[in-house]
Amino acid sequence: MNTLLRYIIFLVIGSSGLTACNNNSGKPPVTDTGTSGDIKIVVDESFEPILDSHVYTFEKTYKYATIRASYKPEGEAIRDLLNDSVRLAIVPRELTDEENKVFKNIKITPRVTKIAIDGVALIVHPNNPDTLLAIPQLQDIFTGKVKSWKQINSKSSLSDITIVFDNNNSSTARYILDSINHKQPLAPNAFAAKSHKALIDYVANNPNAIGVLGVSWISDFDDPNAMGFLDKINVVSVGLKVNPSKPDTYYQPFQAYLAQGTYPLRRNLYIISREARVGLGTGFAAFVARDKGQRIFLKSGLVPANAVLRLVTVTE
Repeated sequence: MNTLLRYIIFLVIGSSGLTACNNNSGKPPVTDTGTSGDIKIVVDESFEPILDSHVYTFEKTYKYATIRASYKPEGEAIRDLLNDSVRLAIVPRELTDEENKVFKNIKITPRVTKIAIDGVALIVHPNNPDTLLAIPQLQDIFTGKVKSWKQINSKSSLSDITIVFDNNNSSTARYILDSINHKQPLAPNAFAAKSHKALIDYVANNPNAIGVLGVSWISDFDDPNAMGFLDKINVVSVGLKVNPSKPDTYYQPFQAYLAQGTYPLRRNLYIISREARVGLGTGFAAFVARDKGQRIFLKSGLVPANAVLRLVTVTE
């Protein structure tokens, strides 16, 4: 019997008396356990490629379990969790004070578990020579202070910058607003492409564009879709200071640089559960946060929150 199943059985036995006491509550009978049943969850769409793998592996391991994952922008995912449309949300931030108040008012204590470290990637057209960008330059671009590539590089043959996000309500747009713009509005030359694939295609066909997307769409080198995307675009290296004469101070969102903290545009990924008992949501959360689930993050190019990552430094 594997570790997850033993853990779930222990919790179910411990809570069986409480479940029995609630049989006369008028609520529908409980039909799912930690390893069986049918539930809906919501996932930030930035993580669709990776969480698809988690759902697939979990359902293959537990054949009586069905996880119906809906992939939505971050704002909609949180709203579904608050409205009790789903028991479980997977998003790249913790709850705000206002969101925690909603749960406090209904006497629910949500369980928040960090499951991985992710990055926000910047992509440009293959013909764009400016693939080294520092945080001060990004602030100028995303606030609209800099409107043309010629302001970044006077020798550039490109013209007015177009900023592309996947969705107006996405976690990547919120990340740029919070961490780069420091609450200043996004530049008027920013727009949403409505999907990650549309974003990548737009950047691949428009030399003046810079796109913002979650690393998981381009980080799995065993995924033919990710490799197909990388064939179309260039990934920007990001530095803390403007110093193009020292390209080794700029970093791409590779797994090692996310783990070491040298890639500046990092964020954490969390599972937030409102499940008040041991159900399928609890079982899936335990799977994602433990060894098998963590190894999926490792294989996909993100950094697992729990120690399955080993960094090796090679010196000459």
